[in-house]
Amino acid sequence: MMNSLFKQNIKLENCRVLIVPFDEQYREGLRDIIFDKSIWSYMGMVVETDQDLDDYINSTLLERSEGKSYPFMIIDKKTNGVAGSTRLGNINFHNKRLEIGWTWYGKEFQGTGLNKACKYELLKYIFEEMKFNRIQLSADIDNVRSQKAISKLGAKQEGVFRNNYIDQNGNKRDDIYFSIISDEWISVKEKNFVDFNVYR
Repeated sequence: MMNSLFKQNIKLENCRVLIVPFDEQYREGLRDIIFDKSIWSYMGMVVETDQDLDDYINSTLLERSEGKSYPFMIIDKKTNGVAGSTRLGNINFHNKRLEIGWTWYGKEFQGTGLNKACKYELLKYIFEEMKFNRIQLSADIDNVRSQKAISKLGAKQEGVFRNNYIDQNGNKRDDIYFSIISDEWISVKEKNFVDFNVYR
């Protein structure tokens, strides 16, 4: 039986970001930002055509319907525009752990603080509402920008997962994994998300 998480309409927000379930109604918003090769450098896929976009939307919605991941749309509240997408995946309900990932932003939204605002809401929901014990995040071994962004969240680097995925060109790629555990959450929140604590 599918866990009730996938049937919930999860909506998270603060003054900077709105996070809502991934939905086909945002197709045009996605279309405005998704056709940028730099987004897909470390994602193991590319979205270059309208057919690619259709396939991406359909496969993302299928992930949720099959209980494999819970995908979100990221809305920038400064512009009310679609900024990107992220997911909760590799969910293990018994051991109370999951991964935040498959995250991307349109170029104009990168480096604006939107990712930190988004991650705060997701981390807060997972630790304080879902009561999970562990959250993991990963970045390609060459994606230094993402590694730095994850470290700034307060996540601890754990190690390299060799040959962890195959990229869009068929090459075997390594990922670096990070984690935050529930025992660390309060201190991580107070140290790294002080600006967002006052929003809720």
